[in-house]
Amino acid sequence: MREIDSVADEFDFIVVGAGTAGCVLAARLSEQRRLRVLLLEAGGPDDDPDLRVPLHSVRQFGSEVDWGPRTTPQAGLAGRSVDWPRGKVLGGSSTMNFQMWVPGQPRDFTHWAEVAGPLWSWQRVAPYLRRAERWAGPPADGITYGDSGPQWISPPADPDPSTRAFLAGCVAVGLPEIVGGLGHLTAAGCALTPVTQRRGRRFSAADAYLHPARERANLVVRTGARVRRIHLDERDRAVAVEVDGRLIAARREIVLCAGVIGSAQLLQLSGIGAGERLVAAGVRPRVELPGVGANLHDHLILNLPYAVRGADRFADADTARARLAFERERRGPLTSNIGEAVAFFGDSAAPDLELIWSPIAFGERGFVSGRTVSVVLLQPESRGRLDIVDADPERMPRVDPAYLSASADMDGLIRGYRFADAVMATEPLLAAVGAPLTPLPVTDDGIADFVRATATTVFHPVGTCRMGLPDDPLAVVGPTLLVHGVAGLRVADASVIPRIPRGHTNANALMIGERAAALLVGDRERRDAEDGVVSR
Repeated sequence: MREIDSVADEFDFIVVGAGTAGCVLAARLSEQRRLRVLLLEAGGPDDDPDLRVPLHSVRQFGSEVDWGPRTTPQAGLAGRSVDWPRGKVLGGSSTMNFQMWVPGQPRDFTHWAEVAGPLWSWQRVAPYLRRAERWAGPPADGITYGDSGPQWISPPADPDPSTRAFLAGCVAVGLPEIVGGLGHLTAAGCALTPVTQRRGRRFSAADAYLHPARERANLVVRTGARVRRIHLDERDRAVAVEVDGRLIAARREIVLCAGVIGSAQLLQLSGIGAGERLVAAGVRPRVELPGVGANLHDHLILNLPYAVRGADRFADADTARARLAFERERRGPLTSNIGEAVAFFGDSAAPDLELIWSPIAFGERGFVSGRTVSVVLLQPESRGRLDIVDADPERMPRVDPAYLSASADMDGLIRGYRFADAVMATEPLLAAVGAPLTPLPVTDDGIADFVRATATTVFHPVGTCRMGLPDDPLAVVGPTLLVHGVAGLRVADASVIPRIPRGHTNANALMIGERAAALLVGDRERRDAEDGVVSR
């Protein structure tokens, strides 16, 4: 792999950010050997062996591979600020997440298609999920999954015995157990979590896509490269990125894959956004796009911790014996992705709430002995925004998800709490789990106070550069992910998601990377778009 040659070096495509979508896009573009592709990542390499240990996700929070953003004080959370771990490393958040492969429901994409056109319907996006997947043994649910893609997906290598008790408890309250991949989840059910692992080790987007591509002569990957802004010419065409005090030019296009914070921040630093907000931050407006930074929303999670009844194998997770079981057999607690099982329930038309089962409890610094059932609000109505506070690229933007600003969100979490309480009262869990580690409320008012005091993020923020048609005043990118009003510039990451899916966002970010690559290298849908079948 070659380094950048000189200040005057040019590339056909510059991809900014080597997170989930950026790894996919750079690898796919570089398959076209005629194209020169540059991938810029502000973080470092992913060569620490600890990053491949599934259980050690929590060790990465607040470390050098975490950007470390925090929200503003949240009125809906009793004035608390919330840590938002985001990956600053090759692979991005896929290198430090809980490895859960839960794309959501087909009906989620009905809304995407309504606001951004038919390219984003379930029928059109599902093939890109399948293109990415390589299942370690096909799920036994009658659905055809991908079997030759780069992204390995597996059942949990060695789930904790309490995880089976959780599934039995869900069945006891009427949820069927799903034996499969959750790929077409359309009704309530519970399941072991499919994980982005290969033989019991984390398998990130960098492992799946980027590392196999790095020896291609036409792909340059540069770590420690913080992009400061995008440069536009006099016709508002994106022509270069500024990094390390110099400009690097793109002959064809620049694609932002810097995530829900980074992509919106770079647009605003480059003068693309709401004019009055840019002026207030000391940035000269170039292109008026008031939707940049708006539509910020996230899955809020409520953790309910319980004591361990019986043996706790996680007490031995840091021992030489556990490490040996992991290295030699891919067994034991170190293989745990932490969120070992999920359950979907709620709205009769489509599940709008989720339970996540973790055979550990969460302390201030890592995990502690315990078990946790977590309630996730899958379809929040609250919307916040992100804004730069000045023209300094090193300054973290103001991140305000406005948690619980919509009253319906509290109502949903209370419903989810009561369902979780019913699951925990079933015989299988009474035999496997002890008393709550903290007093748990009974009344609706008490539950609401508990939510405000303890709820936090489940690491799924989306929407700050959302897709939409040109007549949508708050759309930032069109159906082909081109930024409205700017030639030669696209955004391809979770920031373009218009409404968060009833699932987890890693699979969708990967799918967006696959879709963006197909649009850029000229497949049938790109030709349809250019012919006017799909407007920008």
